[in-house]
Amino acid sequence: MRFTAWLVLIATLLIWSGNWIVARAVRAEVSPAVATVGRLLVVLLILAPFAFAGLRSKWAGLSRRDWKILAALGLAGGGPHLALQWLGLHYTTAASGILYLSTTPIFILLLSRPLLGERMRPARWAGVAVSFCGVFLIATQGDPAALSFNRGDLMALASMVMWASYTVLLRVRRDPLDVIELLVMVCLFGVLFMLPWLAWEALGGGRLRLHAAGTLAVLYSAIGSLLLAYAGWSYVVARLGAARAGVTLHLMPALGVLLSMLFLGEYPRWYHFAGIALILAGVAASSLKGSSASSSR
Repeated sequence: MRFTAWLVLIATLLIWSGNWIVARAVRAEVSPAVATVGRLLVVLLILAPFAFAGLRSKWAGLSRRDWKILAALGLAGGGPHLALQWLGLHYTTAASGILYLSTTPIFILLLSRPLLGERMRPARWAGVAVSFCGVFLIATQGDPAALSFNRGDLMALASMVMWASYTVLLRVRRDPLDVIELLVMVCLFGVLFMLPWLAWEALGGGRLRLHAAGTLAVLYSAIGSLLLAYAGWSYVVARLGAARAGVTLHLMPALGVLLSMLFLGEYPRWYHFAGIALILAGVAASSLKGSSASSSR
């Protein structure tokens, strides 16, 4: 049973990492807004029939606070979060983008202070500083003195900030929705928040038509990266425990870099290795016992 759980874990991490590779590969075939809205609509078509009855019975009981948090979750984790990833990969490599996944625990720590009122001790602030040195090194492509940032890297970082916000917001929600119902609401709000972006792309002459490669990418992102990987992750956490499973998330950058080499021919440079080493060192320092803040994905 445990062997099966580890196999499912590896498959889940590969699917999640592969989302960055797919987005980079089809960047010329589908616009970020179309890809994101298409993904959300596919998920809604699949899940809505299972959530409809529950949502109808709980709808009236949602408070104003519940609606605000659900809307914030839709903004941070439903639409723009993914669209920023897809747009950023027009300007940076998949290897660079996926390395920023390891910054998520750092952003969770920083956001936990204003949103949850959690305090951080000096050791964790030092870890944050070390991690941002790694981010700075990667974003400047190994030339910090130039102070020139790759805009694709900045978009990937913004996406990670949004995902960290989504994670922290999950800890403050009090609504009665189950997992499927919550996911449907997040996707609904995600579509709403993506409509201005979609209109902007349409007015700007963006590629709004889906051809074969773009359609397959959207289906992969929706069914593979969201539904199957989400189910796989839930299975793994239930059998291996949250702590053991959570540590393995740091394997995703390594898997992503490997996949980008195999399928895109994009090879990491020295600053990628140095940057991820600093990021992980900062995460490790920030995770030392004795601090009052906590992080989760």
